[in-house]
Amino acid sequence: MAAMTDPATPNISITARGLVSALGHGLAATADALAAGRSGLVACDFAGQRRGFIGRVEGVESHRLPARLAAFECRNHRLAHLALDADGFAAAVGAAARRHGPGRVAVVLGTSTSGVLASEEAYRARDAASGALPDWLDFEHTHDLGALPRFVRAALGLAGPAFTVSTACASSAQAVGLGTRLIAAGIADAAVVGGADSLCGLTLAGFAALDLIAAGPCRPGDAARDGLSIGEAAGFLLLERAEAAAPDAFALLGWGASSDGYHLSAPRPDGAGAALAMRAALDAAGLAPGAIDWINLHGTGTPANDAAEDQAVFAVFADAVPASSTKAYTGHTLGAAGIVEAILATLAIEHGLVPAPLNLDRPDPSFRVPPPPAEPGRPGHAQRERPVRRVLSNSFGFGGSNCCLVLGRPDSA
Repeated sequence: MAAMTDPATPNISITARGLVSALGHGLAATADALAAGRSGLVACDFAGQRRGFIGRVEGVESHRLPARLAAFECRNHRLAHLALDADGFAAAVGAAARRHGPGRVAVVLGTSTSGVLASEEAYRARDAASGALPDWLDFEHTHDLGALPRFVRAALGLAGPAFTVSTACASSAQAVGLGTRLIAAGIADAAVVGGADSLCGLTLAGFAALDLIAAGPCRPGDAARDGLSIGEAAGFLLLERAEAAAPDAFALLGWGASSDGYHLSAPRPDGAGAALAMRAALDAAGLAPGAIDWINLHGTGTPANDAAEDQAVFAVFADAVPASSTKAYTGHTLGAAGIVEAILATLAIEHGLVPAPLNLDRPDPSFRVPPPPAEPGRPGHAQRERPVRRVLSNSFGFGGSNCCLVLGRPDSA
């Protein structure tokens, strides 16, 4: 196994954020839900599936793209467009493009299924006699894995490098790291990074076939956990060199990635590849393990994933840093999980809170990494006992793809 990282990461600042998920549209709605311990999961009612719970974003069905982007019309791009409109993100990118030039702003995005739902809908509408797909299916602008960055670049009026990262559930976390590489290498002066994954029949039926869907809302870290809850989300960060940012802007302090190739879908039980990515991220940030205030776990709620991650985290941090998962809030948003949880990490720092682990009725007694302590007198609410200065956020994908981000303020490195 080998790790990938960049020593130049601490010079990269986050100058804008945009997020939509099952917790709501925008940063304020998301922070309110985290502080109150309020989940966005609901009983599954999507694409003929009725198993388990999902994290569904409100308003995706009714949202429509501008006429100039009509060729990109699909659920995944409607979801992404909502996130571009959130919290002034598109306006911030426009200002960056005026500063640097549209050709100097890169777009690096992660997704696992892109607009596969468009092809699913087209397949259901195929000609009964010939089997031909309907003419309205535009594969290049919807389902193709390159469609998402092409859509975002067109929506924002950019002309810089644009590409997709598709490494399963580590996709958008790795997109963040690779965006920093483009800036550090002088290929771009700014980068729009993040990703989007939307609900579709493929993922809901596929994870059900693997017997990985929880019967109720997912329960990461719980002794009785029985699987995950699928969600959808889109999130974006605008990355620029630190000199272009406000003094108190959030920063990507470090990142690391590894690939252990242990199994097509099962995690390596000892978590060695995940531990390698965490150590690489800490090394890039120039931080000791004890400098982290909270670990935002990948924590899907499946028995094997959570156990392997506990092994990995303990190998790096022992039991010195509280760790918990936020997937019981949003659902597992697959290729978008890394960017969603990176933005949740910045909200934890901004508001001085650690989200309460939901549905954790009885922590697995075999785990050695402690969950955050409960808020005194307010079970289920965010824990505010100490300031949150630096967060390490994990994202692990099928096939052994591991990525870890360290986020904080520039002066906290």
